[in-house]
Formats: sequence, structure tokens, C-alpha cells
Amino acid sequence: MQKKAESVKEFVERVDAAKKKNPKDLSSDQDLTIAIMNLISIEEHLIFSGAKTGKTGFYDLVQEVRELRKNLMLKIIPSYEGEVWCISKHLLATSMRLMEVGTKQQSMGHKEEAYKLFTQAYDLYCLFWGLNMNLVNIDGTKWQPESLEKVQEEVKQIKAAVQLVKEETPDNSMFGKLKSVIKKAVDCCIE
Repeated sequence: MQKKAESVKEFVERVDAAKKKNPKDLSSDQDLTIAIMNLISIEEHLIFSGAKTGKTGFYDLVQEVRELRKNLMLKIIPSYEGEVWCISKHLLATSMRLMEVGTKQQSMGHKEEAYKLFTQAYDLYCLFWGLNMNLVNIDGTKWQPESLEKVQEEVKQIKAAVQLVKEETPDNSMFGKLKSVIKKAVDCCIE
């Protein structure tokens, strides 16, 4: 029991150290991602409202909402390469939609289907963070090209934390591992 307590303490210390070196405030960034999800949803609703009502004023609002969403996304994804920006946006949008479908299923009494959808939504949300925290190995992707050594050091610390999660997590799938790391990282506050 003593050894497990020490490994958990060591894991938390490693996550804290990685977060202090990582400029992201994950608890604040998590709130920001939820806001971004809602802005994506507002863009969609404005387009559908314009189409359904024939009022072009709805279409005119899309650009303003889109610019706000883009500016907020820059706070979380300041540097990206290739399609990571679009992938990130679609991961957040899909996560939000799956949550909405899940709540509808839940309200119809289809709890098991709702739970599956909620899990899928969270899996995609963790994949978003995995991509944007460099936890997912994608050859050629450079998250912080101006500071490759810093990123490599963060990855080493996160890999060490992931190793502890592997030992404590029965779900060894990529999503299971990402969920464990993200949960511990997001639940801790930078002080």
C-alpha cells in the first residue's frame, strides 16, 4: 500500500511539473473548450435558422460568431501544422453533438445508449487534448517548433506519468490512457 501511495504521489508531482512547464492552464482551457463547442453549435444553428426562415440576417451573424470562435481557439491552439486546427475543431464539435444526442437518449429512457454516447464524446474530447498536448505521436507534427527541447522534456514527463497510469488503469486502449492522463491533468489546478 505504501508503494502505491508513493507512486500516486510521484504521478501527481510529475503532472504538476509538466503543467508548470506547459503554458496551458488546463482547468481554464477546459472551460474555454466548452465555450468553443457552444460557439461552433451557434454557427450551425444560425445557418439552419437562416435556411429555415429565409432570413439572411442569421447568415450575417455567422461571420461574427466564427471570428470569435477562431480567436478563442488560438488561445488553445496557438501553433499547429497541417489539418490539426480543423481536426481539433471537428473533434470538439463532434464531442458536443454526441453529448447532445446522449442527453436526448437519456431523456427518452435509453440510458445504456446515452452512456455509450457520453463515453464516445469524452473519448473524442480526450483525443482533442491528446493532439494538442502532443500526447498522440504523429510523425512530422511540430507543436512548438521554436522550442523542440521543451516539448521533448514535457513528453518525457508525460510518458513517465502515462507509465504510472498504465500500471493503475485497467483500460490499456489509447482512449483509456488518454482519459486517465487528461483527467489527472485537468483535475489539478496550477497554483
